[in-house]
Amino acid sequence: MRKGKIQKKILLLLLAGLSLSMSRSPKHHFRVIKDLQKEWREIDKKTLETTIASLYKSKLVDEKENKDGTITFILSHEGKHAALTYDLDNLTIARHLWDEKWRIIIFDIPEKKKSVREALRHHLKKLGFKKLQHSVFVLPFKCRSEIEYLIEFHNVRRFVRYIEANHIDNELDLKHKFGILQ
Repeated sequence: MRKGKIQKKILLLLLAGLSLSMSRSPKHHFRVIKDLQKEWREIDKKTLETTIASLYKSKLVDEKENKDGTITFILSHEGKHAALTYDLDNLTIARHLWDEKWRIIIFDIPEKKKSVREALRHHLKKLGFKKLQHSVFVLPFKCRSEIEYLIEFHNVRRFVRYIEANHIDNELDLKHKFGILQ
């Protein structure tokens, strides 16, 4: 299992915990707890620690120190939004009036992570990005939260840069490709 999938699973498991607190049905509690136990057991402890640290850095989870010295991880507002909103297979970026900014994604993912690199390329193309170079993609629409999700899902934050630019020298060609000629 890739770390991105584990991050998604942890967010969904934390969300399941939230649903427990909102439900009053004992039958529902037992069903959710049974499913939670099974899912938690399937995650390697070291991978779990690394993934939670990554989620914490990404501001998708907050931590709360308890009086007894234990730490409770809680979904942040952004984490709840990510767990509830994103479905990688159905992820889309809304088209809007062009604000004259280009969103550029640059990545340098190592050869040993070739499958992750190809998966990221695939997702960017599926979202409507156009390739400028082999590892440089561009889009004229707001997409920061969707890109943040992809970066977290694939666990490639240190290899990916997100840039907003006002001008690209082949802008006319890009405007034509995106259908935003004015």
